Amino acid sequence: MSSPAFAPHDGDLFSTERDMRVAIVRTRWNSHITERLLSGALDTFAQARLHPEDVNVFEVPGAVELTFAASRLIETGFYDAIVVLGCVIRGGTPHFDYVCQSVTDGVTRLNSECDIPVIFGVLTVDCEQDALDRAGGKLGNKGAEAAEAALQMYDFMTQVEEI
Repeated sequence: MSSPAFAPHDGDLFSTERDMRVAIVRTRWNSHITERLLSGALDTFAQARLHPEDVNVFEVPGAVELTFAASRLIETGFYDAIVVLGCVIRGGTPHFDYVCQSVTDGVTRLNSECDIPVIFGVLTVDCEQDALDRAGGKLGNKGAEAAEAALQMYDFMTQVEEI
C-alpha cells in the first residue's frame, strides 16, 4: 500500500480561493505590539482574499486567557482555524516563564486534542525592542506569519480530507 502524496505548497498562498472562517484572538496586554500583529494578520487574510466577514477578531486581557478563548471558539464549530496573538516581555520576576509556559502548553494541548489548528502568534521576547522588531519592524511581522500558517494548515486539512 502506498502512502498518500502531499503536494508541497507552490509558494503562492494567495492564488487559491478558500472558503475559510478564521478567529483571531489578541491580547490587550502590550496592545501597542498586538495591534501591529493583528494588522499584519488581517492584511495577510485580505491578500488571500478571505471575506472580511469570515475573519472575526476577539480580545482578551492577557496571554494566559488566550487558551480559554481559543477553546471556547473551537467549541462553536464555526471556525476552520484560530490564530492567537500576544506579546509577553521578560521582566525581573519568574512571571514571564509561567505565562509563556501556560500559553505554550495550552495551545499545544488544543492542537493535539481538537480538530482545527490553533496558530501560535505569541511573541515571547526579552525587551520591547525585540517585540517591535517582530511586529512589523526589521524582522517582519509575526502576525502576518501566523496568518500564513493558518492558510497553510487549512490547505493541509483540505488535502487530508480528500484522502
